[in-house]
Parts: sequence; C-alpha cells; structure tokens
Amino acid sequence: MRIPLDYYRILGLPIQATADQLKQARGDRIQQLPRREYSDLAIDARKQLIDEAYAVLSDPDQRGAYDMGFLAKTYDIPSNPSLSGVGGEKDTDSHRASIEIDDRQLVGALLILQELGEYEQVVAMTRPWVGTSTIGLKDGRFGDPDLVVPDMVLTVALAYLELGREQWQSRQYENAAISLESGQDLLLRESLFASLRGEMQADLYKLRPYRIIELLQLPEVKTDERRRGLQLLREMLHERGGIDGHGDDRSGLNVEDFLRFIQQLRSSLTTTEQQTLFEMEAHRPSAVSTYLAVYALLAQGFARAQPALIRKAKLMLMQLGRRQDVHLEKAVCCLLLGQTEEASRALDLSQEQEAIAFIRENSVDSPDLLPGLCLYAEHWLAEEVFPHFRDLQNQSVSLKEYFANKQVQSYLEALPAEARATSNEWVVVQPRRSSRSDHELTYAQSGSTPAVSTSANPAQSAPYSSSPDGLSNGHSPTGSVGMPTGSQSSHSGANSPSAQVPKTTPPGRFNQSTNESTYLQKPARGSSSKSHQPSPVASSSAAGLNGTPTANLPPLGQGSPQPNSPRRTRGKGTHESNYKVKRLILVALVGLFGIWLLWMILSAIFGWIGNALEGMGGPRLTADGPEIRLDNSPIAIPEPEPDNPLAADLDPTVAQQVVNQWLTAKSAALGPEHQTQGLREILVEPSLARWMGLSESLRQENSHRRFQHEVRVQSVDVNENNPNQGTVDAQVREVTQFYQGNQMERSEDSTLQVRYQLVRDQGPWRIRDWDIIR
Repeated sequence: MRIPLDYYRILGLPIQATADQLKQARGDRIQQLPRREYSDLAIDARKQLIDEAYAVLSDPDQRGAYDMGFLAKTYDIPSNPSLSGVGGEKDTDSHRASIEIDDRQLVGALLILQELGEYEQVVAMTRPWVGTSTIGLKDGRFGDPDLVVPDMVLTVALAYLELGREQWQSRQYENAAISLESGQDLLLRESLFASLRGEMQADLYKLRPYRIIELLQLPEVKTDERRRGLQLLREMLHERGGIDGHGDDRSGLNVEDFLRFIQQLRSSLTTTEQQTLFEMEAHRPSAVSTYLAVYALLAQGFARAQPALIRKAKLMLMQLGRRQDVHLEKAVCCLLLGQTEEASRALDLSQEQEAIAFIRENSVDSPDLLPGLCLYAEHWLAEEVFPHFRDLQNQSVSLKEYFANKQVQSYLEALPAEARATSNEWVVVQPRRSSRSDHELTYAQSGSTPAVSTSANPAQSAPYSSSPDGLSNGHSPTGSVGMPTGSQSSHSGANSPSAQVPKTTPPGRFNQSTNESTYLQKPARGSSSKSHQPSPVASSSAAGLNGTPTANLPPLGQGSPQPNSPRRTRGKGTHESNYKVKRLILVALVGLFGIWLLWMILSAIFGWIGNALEGMGGPRLTADGPEIRLDNSPIAIPEPEPDNPLAADLDPTVAQQVVNQWLTAKSAALGPEHQTQGLREILVEPSLARWMGLSESLRQENSHRRFQHEVRVQSVDVNENNPNQGTVDAQVREVTQFYQGNQMERSEDSTLQVRYQLVRDQGPWRIRDWDIIR
C-alpha cells in the first residue's frame, strides 16, 4: 500500500538535515507518544515507520538514492498542467512524494498523518473503511480487528475534532459543527471513547452561538438554514430558562454576555421572527423579552400600517411601567393611535429630561408638545427601531404617510372610546430591587452599563468569544383621521442645527444586581454608535443607528385633532351628560328639602296633641323615683367591637385576613367579570392605580385569569414609630390560568415569598405595596 508520506516528513526534518539532526529527531519522535487510548499495535506500527525513515536517511548510499527519487517526484512538472477535477487530482497525486508500506502499518501511518495536521487526508483515506461501517477492518488484513478498529476510529475522530477547530478559527462555523458532529456520530456508532465524544459535545455547545449568528445572517431565501439557526437559538433559551435566565446552556456565556449576544442577533432577524420569538419569551415572564417584543410590535405595526399591533405594544408596556420609566415609549404609541391627550399625559410623567427638552424645543409655538413629539417619534423609529430589523433597515419613516393610510384611518375610527380615552394608570417610581410579573412580579435592576467590545476577531471579542484558541474565557474553542401635529414653526426647528434629536440605545442596557436575574433597563438616551457594525461573533452594537429626520409634517391643527376626529364629537356628548347630571342633583336637593319640611310640621302637630292629652290627666312621675346614676351603668356593658375586623391592631390573624382579601380582590379584578370594587377596598396608591389599569387592559383584550391561592403568614412587624404602618411576610402559592376569550392558553404555578407593606388611616388596614423576597 502506498501512502502520501516521505521519510523527511515522518521525522519532521528538511532535506538538508544532518546526521546528528536525524538521530535527535528519531529520539524525539519515539518519545512523543500519542494519546493513551491508542493500542500497542498502533504505537508499534508508528515506531516501525520512524525507524525505517531513520534507517534509510542515516545510510549515505540509501539516502542518496532516496533523495534522487524524492527530488524527481517533488519537482517533476505534470505532462498536462491544464488537467483539472478528478483527472487533475490523480495526476497531481502521481507527482506527490509517497512511500510503500505494509498493510499492517496503515494504522501507524494514519497516526503520523494525523500528528502532521493532515486531517482532511486522514478522513479521505479512511472513508472506505469507516465511512458508514468498520466491516472492512474486521477481515484481519490490517491486523487484529479488536485493536485495529478502535485505533482507526480514534485516529479519524481526532482528525474530525481538530478539523472542526481549524474551521472554527477560520470562521466557518457551520462547517466546523459538521466536522464535530461527524466525529461524534462515528464514536457513537461504534460505542467508543465516551470522553472524546464529550469533548466534541463541549465544543459544539461553545460553537452554538457562532453557528446561530452565521445561519441567521444568511439571505432570507435560505429558509432551511435560517430555520435551523432559530431552532438552535430556542434550544439555548430553553436551557438557560429565558433571555435573562440563569440556566446553563454550556456555551460559557454569563447573563450579561448572552444579553449582548441577543442584541447582536436582532439586526439579523425580521420583525415577524422577533415578534414570534420575544412574545413567547415574555410569557416566562421576562422583562427583557417584553421590551424587545414591544419594539417588534411597534416596528411592524408602523411599517405595515397595522395599529392593532401598536395597541398591543402599548398594553405590553404596562408590565414594565411600574418599575421603569417607559412613558416616552407609551407617548409614541399613543401618538400613533391618535390618542393625543394621553400622549401628552405620558410626556408629563416621563423623566427622560434630554428627550423632553428636545420635544419642548420643537414645540415652542404650539399650545402642546405634539409637534416635538411627532418629530421625535420619526427620529426614534428611523434611527433606533427600524435598524434592528433586517426587513426594515432600508425603509423610510413618515408619520404623514402612516396617518394617510386608509387601513390606519379605519382602525382609529373604530377604536373603542374607552381605548381612546383611558385614564392614566401609570405612576412614576424609581427603580427598585425587585422582580415580579403581573401576579406580583415587577422588573427592576440596578447596576452599571457593561462595556461593549466590537472586536472583529472572534478569538478576541469579549465577552462571549469561546473559540478553541483558548484566548477567551479560558475555554477551548374610512373617515379621515388627521395626524396630530403642532405649529408650523416646528419644521424650521427640525432643520436647524439645534434640532438634534436625542438618541436612545436600543434595548441593550442590561444591568445586574447581586443574587438576582439581570433584567432590561430603560434605554439610556445617549449617543449614536453607527460605527459599531456587528462582526461575526463580536459583542453587539449598543447604540442607535443613523437616520434622517422627516420634517415634512402636514398642516397644523394647533396640536389638536382634526374637526372630523371622533374625539371632538365625544366632547359634546360629555357636556350634555354633565348638564343632565346637574339637573338631577338639583331635583334631588329640592325633594329632600320638601321631605324635611313636612317632617318638621308633622312633628310639631303630634307634639301639641301629646301635650294636650297629658293635661287631661294620667300618670305622673313622683319626686321619689328609682335612683339611677348617670356615671355608672347598672349592668356591665361590653366594649364595642370594631365595625371592620381589619381595623383591629395588626397581628397574624388580621394580616392573614388582609392578604386573603387582597388575593380575592385580585381574582375578581382579573377574572372574567373584571370586578374592581374589591381593589378599592384593599389597596391604596400606588398599587391601586396600577391594578385598576391592568384589569381594564385585560378587559379590552378580552382576556382574563383564574387564580388559586394558598397563603401562610410567617411574620408581622408593626412600625414602632407609627403604629398605623406595618409589614407582613407571607408565603404565597399562586396557580394562574391565562385565558384568551374562553380558551385557556397556559397555566403557571409559582410559590413566592412576599413582603407586604400595610397602612391604616382611621380605618381598616390596606396594602400600599409589596416586594418579592424570593
């Protein structure tokens, strides 16, 4: 059998090597033993080839003859260089240095080729024997099958492993995965070398983020490959327990690194792909996924002229509104839904000073902030929303075209009145160290924004580079609805140098606090980073992209709706309703006065009749009557009990009743009837407004929830300085069933450690707020 090796390569020496170098190389090669899994048969075959090479080259006569043939083979030019394909390869092989070996030395020769880095050569040569089965190795031609088969399989598997790592370094991530999986399949088929199989699997786990990026960056026409990338991403999310989960997907990425990884992926996903992915993840619940789902809904709703998606995004923001200032995003949603009054209220609550200053600057000549908000919304959508969706990156943004769309106008005309004029259920609170869903989970984290690397080299790109070079992480590799606008002077402001819209980083400011999940924080209004282009497996770009302001706003309405807006008609009906109420109140007051006057007259008449009858005779009290002392009751009178048992002093019994009443009220408010009276009887601000708003939102979405609760009060603490304030620690088990219409979508079972904050103001104890301890 002839193999593509020569004696100089076997010893690892050039043709000019001296006798001493030959001797030294032989000793070194023999001492450098292969992996311990190899049998003595393979080691002996390897040693035989090394000794044979040394014997030929150390003898001057044999070396001279060998060198002549070696040089003739190496430098002889093929007779027809134009040959290509299989014929060309065969012709090239005929001019490649080779040696003749015994069949029983094949295992040793393959081992040497594998040590020399000829991984593809090893795979190609062994394909006839280990491609689909090892039957060809069991006839004894190459030696004892019980020894030859494991040695051959080990050599080929190691070739696949190293070939995969080479392809990984060359950024051929999917090819690297194919090589690793081929080696793994071979070992699994032969049921050999479980530790090596585990080594390959570990590399596949670390390689998975790179594969996802490579597959999702492919053109959209390659649906199968992109679908495989999305499936790999879902597998990672499942193993981690969500975007901000702490499960181990064995990729080597911590929570912060994985958030950057998700941020980098977004520009490779379409709006539909992001909406499907993040809406599903938001149900865990996850604040990060909720915010990303809002972006996807908002982008798709605006780009496709589907305001129903924008309304859904606005409702999802309510899950974030308690612990994070997302009023600016809410204002944009309200603007796109034609809810100008609610948009103005949301702006008043926003703490984004830079953005609000920009909006005010561009609304100077208007009675409200709508002109500046329109300009800000166009900039925000163009520069910080659309660039993160591969199907919207080249699409322009125009509020004028959006509101001129017949589909948008029809939807806004048909939008229910209660949806257009909802009360403001949002409150501004500072971020707190807490995390909970709509069943007592809120989202807040504290921390600093992590630095973002934009290295183009995957081996150097922190924080989630885990390439096998070992450089990172220590791992191996129909009525018209006019657009609400403000004064015309805002256009000139948009074109002036001062009309530079403040930019927000896309949802990428991910902070982490001790012993808690890392959640998405409200994007910081900062500078753009268009220059940060994501490279394959580089840390994500953390800022908004470029965009051109669209200043072609329609004619003004002084910041108010057009005359044919349904809001104008609604105002007239409200005025008539108020007038009727006043008339009813006046009639009621007159009737009460008449009843009181009649009662006074009748009392006087009956009193006169009684005095007359008493004068005609009858029993009279004598001076000596029974002695009754007014300062002491003749019988014991018990102390009156409180009208409401919840008004008693706070103890475990009262605390249990308070918590049970809250959970009962919650079940009624979020249940199919959406009865909110119980919330008013047990909650005070800020909790009351928030849960009233949530109940209303579920009612509008035709969804509800059913609960089962188990409560165990663990401790009660009354404030020493104020006996009307106290805290209650309780363990709450809550089983929640989520319904859309009459169809149950899913069910959750959670046990929470909750600390309730109770207050009492000349009445029963009520709940002001609560925190999740764990």
